[in-house]
Amino acid sequence: MSSTPTHATPRTFALVAGEASGDLLGAGLIVALRERFPNARFVGIGGPRMIQAGLEAWYPAEKLSVMGLVEVLAHLPELLRIRGDVRRRLIALKPDVFIGIDAPDFNLGLERKLKAAGLRTVHYVSPSVWAWREKRAQKLGRSADLVLCLFPMEPPIYARYGVAARFVGHPLADSFPLITERAPAREVLALSEDAPVLALLPGSRLGEIRRLGADFLEAARRCQAQIPSLQIVAPMASAACRTEFEALARAAGFDFSGAPAADEKPRLHIVDGHAHEALLACDVVLLASGTAALEALLAKRPMVVAYKVAPLTYRIVRWFKLMRTERFSLPNILSGQALVPELMQENCTPHKLTQAVLDLLAAPEQRAALVQEFERLHLQLRGDADPSPDHASRAAAQAVAELLG
Repeated sequence: MSSTPTHATPRTFALVAGEASGDLLGAGLIVALRERFPNARFVGIGGPRMIQAGLEAWYPAEKLSVMGLVEVLAHLPELLRIRGDVRRRLIALKPDVFIGIDAPDFNLGLERKLKAAGLRTVHYVSPSVWAWREKRAQKLGRSADLVLCLFPMEPPIYARYGVAARFVGHPLADSFPLITERAPAREVLALSEDAPVLALLPGSRLGEIRRLGADFLEAARRCQAQIPSLQIVAPMASAACRTEFEALARAAGFDFSGAPAADEKPRLHIVDGHAHEALLACDVVLLASGTAALEALLAKRPMVVAYKVAPLTYRIVRWFKLMRTERFSLPNILSGQALVPELMQENCTPHKLTQAVLDLLAAPEQRAALVQEFERLHLQLRGDADPSPDHASRAAAQAVAELLG
């Protein structure tokens, strides 16, 4: 552990995170910064993990959890009000550094104004410059004094535009062992060790569940009809998500009571949280594109990745050619090849989802080859291969400390 530097006045760190993944990153960073600055104060916007780590939350992170071009419009007045209030408070407070954690639509504009007011700014989690207009890297330099990157291919892009960026490793790579086991996770979830398991992860937002939930459930029903012993587990990110998903499952005719089915109803095991265990327990996972795809990679589980946004959002992206890559899931982007099936927008149908899942369940050799490639990518994401559980958070804290120094 690095020695704690002496500083006469306690440091103040401002952080803003906008969803569950950012809350996790922010909590790890707060803990790592507190190791260096024991008397530091942490203020801003965060979720329960950041608050537990010591954040003085001015607003809950869920206020910023809106995705999609069209979807944001309905929430725009409130988002602008919150951003204006946070900006005024921070300019008056003058923290030692502002750290925007992901949420680029909210944070980059805020960072730009804070930087113009003389505050040091860090953006933690690079926007996907490798997928969405590389020249955004140059614009990001106007907002952030330093960009902390989770993926190794990102700093070279920023270097081309003269922007300071550092690869710190991905915290999720620290939270999974290189070799994973199914049996303990199946025991936690009360799943049989002898029958195959399909995990459904339709997303952590209500909008994702509304767009993908019915298709996922229909695909799962068809898979279970083909493989009667197939166990289906669906971890839910929140009570609201569970309510929404249960309504869809009920409409699709699923039995998720946990009692032995008296008829031929398809069976579904819905759990609160436990996404980590569901990934470790399964043979194949059907998931919404995003952080869950990275978690499935780190769990070394074969996956089918689905993606749907509002139709108008999709048309805007296509019309203006905003995406630079034909791949959208992190396993495929990191490997540089079509490693896992991707089904986007009009290709995301129950029929195609079913076929992709059944193909993986029927191909143990293909699943074994995927595990080997996932292990290689896991090591790459650990940065310097330090296996400690908080390596990435400590590396991020080191970079912030150097900026202050």
